Amino acid sequence: MTPAEIREEILDILEDISPDDDMENLDDDQSFREQLELDSMDFLDIVMELRKRHRVQIPEEDYGNLASMNSTVAYLEPKMKDIVK
Repeated sequence: MTPAEIREEILDILEDISPDDDMENLDDDQSFREQLELDSMDFLDIVMELRKRHRVQIPEEDYGNLASMNSTVAYLEPKMKDIVK
C-alpha cells in the first residue's frame, strides 16, 4: 500500500469508529485525540481493525506512533508496503 492508500484506510477505520466526527478537516499533523472524540477503547479499536483487516501487528509499546495521521502513516508504511489494496 502507498502512503495515500494507508491514509484512506485509516480514515475508513476512523469513520467506522467515530461516525459523528468530521474527517474532511482532519489535520494530519495534529493528534487524533485533540481533533476527534476518541477514548482509549476507540484507540484500541483502530489497532484491532488494522490487525483484522490487514494482519498488521502493533506492539503496545508502539501505540504512541499512532498519535496523528502523519505519524500513523509513517509508522505503518514499512509494515503495509507489500499489502495490495
